[in-house]
Amino acid sequence: MAHGLTRMLDVKGLSYAYAGAVAVSDVSLTVGPGEIVALLGANGAGKSTTVRMIAGAMTPQGGTIRFGGRDVTRAECHEMVPLGVALCPEGRLIMPQMTVMENLLMGAYTQRDLAKRQETLAEMFAFFPRLAERREQLGGLMSGGEQQMLAIARALMSRPGLLILDEPSLGLAPKLVAELFQLLRKVNEAGTAILLVEQNARQALRISHRAYVLEKGRTVRSDLSSNLIDDDSIRSAFLGV
Repeated sequence: MAHGLTRMLDVKGLSYAYAGAVAVSDVSLTVGPGEIVALLGANGAGKSTTVRMIAGAMTPQGGTIRFGGRDVTRAECHEMVPLGVALCPEGRLIMPQMTVMENLLMGAYTQRDLAKRQETLAEMFAFFPRLAERREQLGGLMSGGEQQMLAIARALMSRPGLLILDEPSLGLAPKLVAELFQLLRKVNEAGTAILLVEQNARQALRISHRAYVLEKGRTVRSDLSSNLIDDDSIRSAFLGV
């Protein structure tokens, strides 16, 4: 799935304010090819705003975003997808009145090669067998876990080099959370880099290679995930131990 980019994501000094209320003031991070990178932080730390800016859903008011060596700071979503960046947003946002198949094909709107589109569709059904079983079912009639799988598969239909996930486990039962993270590991092993915003910090640190900690809209810490999961300050702040 990856685009074979020699450089992936490089974000420096991002800032954004909503009607004067600062949400992000100084966020910097990088994602290398094939990495899973987690963004940790309390509610209101600026995580969702950060990934929306990276995906082109919001325009930064300060700072720079480079993807694959190209300045994409002011690029919009419809420009980022063909470049290899796909966002799976918080809340899933699937099309409830469309079938699973129709939702997936919407994710492949940039794919002009019909044979390649069918190949990608087959890959998604291999990753997510439940979607294959329910391909003619309306998205709105699926369970929360199935809808989350559909949202991720829809994002992957564009064959991104970088998949951005915003709170993918939100509202899911523990068993489904474990299943979801196993699937994300498989997606990553197939070659797709992942930038992960996740409320379940323990799971995020277990699956990711590196992590950044955001506090009040600023990057305050970055390290290998294996180091952070054993750090007392991180454990007390995010892991509840």
